[in-house]
Amino acid sequence: METSVMTVKGQIVVPSRLRRKFNLKKGVKVAFIEKDGKLIIQPLDREFFENIAGCVKTQGKALKSLMEDKKQEREL
Repeated sequence: METSVMTVKGQIVVPSRLRRKFNLKKGVKVAFIEKDGKLIIQPLDREFFENIAGCVKTQGKALKSLMEDKKQEREL
């Protein structure tokens, strides 16, 4: 089990072992999901959108939009 302490501003540090395991790098967006009384931190990466594409029947449009947004962010 890994632990972290929240700052006054509500910030936490994700332990380095978990950052490496889940490929969390600077600029990665994450979602905070409440489920069954638990807090889940989910990276909003390509794999996440590929997994939900079938559920929301976007036919890949959500993933395409996300990838375009990421491209624009890199260009800035």
